[in-house]
Amino acid sequence: MSIWTLRLSIIGTLAAIIGVTTLVFTAILNAIGAFSIFTLILLIIPFNIIQWLIAPYMIDAFYRVKEVSPTEEPELHRIVERLSAKSGIKKPKVMVAHIPIPNAFAYGSPIAGTRVAVTTELLKTLDMEEVEAVLGHEIGHLKHRDVQVMMFVSILPAIFYYLGWSLLWSRMYSREERGGGAVALGLASIIVYWVLTLLSLHLSRLREYYADRHSVSIVDDGARKLSEALAKISMYTSRVRKDVVSNFSSFKALFISDPERARSDALVFARERLYSSDYRLVERILRRKITMWDRIAELFSTHPNIVKRIRALQEMA
Repeated sequence: MSIWTLRLSIIGTLAAIIGVTTLVFTAILNAIGAFSIFTLILLIIPFNIIQWLIAPYMIDAFYRVKEVSPTEEPELHRIVERLSAKSGIKKPKVMVAHIPIPNAFAYGSPIAGTRVAVTTELLKTLDMEEVEAVLGHEIGHLKHRDVQVMMFVSILPAIFYYLGWSLLWSRMYSREERGGGAVALGLASIIVYWVLTLLSLHLSRLREYYADRHSVSIVDDGARKLSEALAKISMYTSRVRKDVVSNFSSFKALFISDPERARSDALVFARERLYSSDYRLVERILRRKITMWDRIAELFSTHPNIVKRIRALQEMA
């Protein structure tokens, strides 16, 4: 897949993020008889923009994220500064999230600035060269302005979603005998929403490949380092209790690796509880066959299948 194809594809990410609050707005407007497609759009667009602007503060609170100084984490700061310079972007704030799963994410907004975060568990799990490759991936997201792209593409599916349900609700509570057209339009809007969601999830996965490619381009021996990092992140996450993982999956699209997929990926590591080297762990993943179930499950995932993802990294190497 060419780099230009990836660049065109990443603009369709995060269409599935829709606020319940907007649905409540629609219900209120229906109740007072003030609903129209124009009022719906005027509500959804500002609501999503406000959500985007304040999202970094929500993430900080939810994931217990704190900014760390160069004195506290000198190596992290050196890596982020070096990779940012290579990427041609301003150095983002360096953050550490105090959560019990190994992962990393990039985020930000015009009022909060750009930020790159690693979890405390990631720093315990990975070698520093692997952390470097992970940070290269996250800086790739900032370089490609993925946060802004995510915000843009989330609006249109949201309009179709709430338009569809609003039309169906309006027909349900309407006293008019003829309402077949509204019902048909409502159902069509819901179908369009699901189609856009599947397309956006596909583009979200491409966005991860694109960020992987960026890491390989700015980190020495990046393909090997990132392959080992992804393998270890998935293996260690699969050992964390399911209820703990679920608590930190609200913003899983932000993570470098989907924590909810780690448990299903655990089959790869079933015989690899004691592995002789990081290379052996990656090698075992590369030997795994991708089943039809893997392909179906990937359709509904924000992240690529780990076997396909590591194979793509090996091809870049």
